Amino acid sequence: MSLQDYLLLAAALFSVGLYGALSQQSIVMIMMGIELMVNAVIVGAAAFWYFTSPDRPDGQVVVVLAVTAMAIEMAAGFAVTTAVFRARDVDTTDMAADLKD
Repeated sequence: MSLQDYLLLAAALFSVGLYGALSQQSIVMIMMGIELMVNAVIVGAAAFWYFTSPDRPDGQVVVVLAVTAMAIEMAAGFAVTTAVFRARDVDTTDMAADLKD
């Protein structure tokens, strides 16, 4: 596969994630769309690293750090979503509008 193929894959992942994040009302589905978008950025960054300087390990380190940060971010987001659901029985964004008060 060439760099263009990987970037096309990243663009497709990002598009699907953007559609999922903007079209859903469930908080969990929105977070899944955001996760797909972050994965698309990671695929694009890894492809650029692989095709521009594969002999240098700094690209691998950045990709591993991005995956780790994404995993921590999603775990924290799901924990907050679970806590809000247990406290107020809220599972959609329309019902979560009263949380800002």
